[in-house]
Amino acid sequence: MNMINIVWLRRDLRLTDNTALQQALKRADKTAVLFIFDTNILDELDKNDARVTFIHQQLTKLDKELREMNSGLLVKTGEPLQIWQELVNEFEIGEVHFNRDYEPYATERDDKVKRLLQKNNISVFSHKDQVIFEPHEVLKADGTPYTVFTPYKNKWLEHFEAQQLKVEEKLKTDAFAAIDSSLPTLEEIGFQKSAIAVKDYDLSVVANYSKTRNFPAVHGTSNLSVHLRFGTVSIRKIVQQVYNQSPDFLSELVWREFFMQILFHFPRVVNENFRAKYNGIEWRNNQKEFERWCNGQTGYPIVDAGMRELNKTGYMHNRVRMITASFLCKHLLIDWRWGEAYFAKKLLDFELSSNNGNWQWAAGTGCDAAPYFRVFNPTEQVKKFDKEMLYIKKWVPEFQDLTYPAPMVDHKMARNRALETYKRGIAD
Repeated sequence: MNMINIVWLRRDLRLTDNTALQQALKRADKTAVLFIFDTNILDELDKNDARVTFIHQQLTKLDKELREMNSGLLVKTGEPLQIWQELVNEFEIGEVHFNRDYEPYATERDDKVKRLLQKNNISVFSHKDQVIFEPHEVLKADGTPYTVFTPYKNKWLEHFEAQQLKVEEKLKTDAFAAIDSSLPTLEEIGFQKSAIAVKDYDLSVVANYSKTRNFPAVHGTSNLSVHLRFGTVSIRKIVQQVYNQSPDFLSELVWREFFMQILFHFPRVVNENFRAKYNGIEWRNNQKEFERWCNGQTGYPIVDAGMRELNKTGYMHNRVRMITASFLCKHLLIDWRWGEAYFAKKLLDFELSSNNGNWQWAAGTGCDAAPYFRVFNPTEQVKKFDKEMLYIKKWVPEFQDLTYPAPMVDHKMARNRALETYKRGIAD
């Protein structure tokens, strides 16, 4: 049996400008490309989860590309540590390459796999790929992490000035190993095809992003987030294209890395308030009210439009994400963790760090949060950002009918209740 190197794809579902793959292809031995359907993750998902369909579609494309280079994609389903033990027995492996992931589950998984491989005298190399700067690369002068966005962003930009971004589009096509493997169907991994489709990203909006980004009825956002989440495009390629076009768009990409480093340095935020002084807030957590929010039946058209868009498409406009999140936490006094979990289940672009960071921002409990006394007025938000009600008419066509519910809570009363509850709950 010939020695092979293996590149383990996870959140980097592409062959071009993929750091781990580029590094592996430079080695003497032939390279095989692996993807593992991780049952630790799959077992938590609905059987028609649109993200699994999207991943499967991407893997099908990659397998086709690899077959044109006399190779193929090696796809396994199971618990990663067990799969790697089987691979060690099946192949003579020289090196394993993968791109680093910074989420708590991923770092623990990768450490276990690394130890197993090293115990079997296999060299393991991890690479920076899904970020411009890793969590330890943008730090304060004293070596501690930033917890406020603006100074982090300024340091990020300062570091970036010296960077020469290299985008590797060419592949060394004769360096792939011959793989005798077939891609399992969705049904074979226990899933079915979702009716929700992922849109291609569109950078033509970037030039006008500052003007259009807040208006949900306008085609003003890029649909990029899901592609960055699964690595169907590299962050280097995107930053190279947008860097001089829109500071606001670039800021959104820096926010992504800011929240990633927060999660890395403070993993407790997954289940806890970043600011412990908010732990005393007494959430109402009314289950029936939560269900009305989930189903887009609150009686506030902009909130309902957002929730219905999410439920139908797996997507929600960013401005509306802020409005719906604020409504849940402030108007209904429902724990941000409930909303965070619902978004995690529904969003195509769900990324633990950003989802957690943005929900804690909306609740006022996060590291760089909106002050607790900021309570979005949904009616005013419509006047500012959906004046013609085009977005609302699309998702809540019955909003002027008698069948449409009255607002489930009065804004003024809810705002006062939220302020009093927060004041009582916040520790000095």
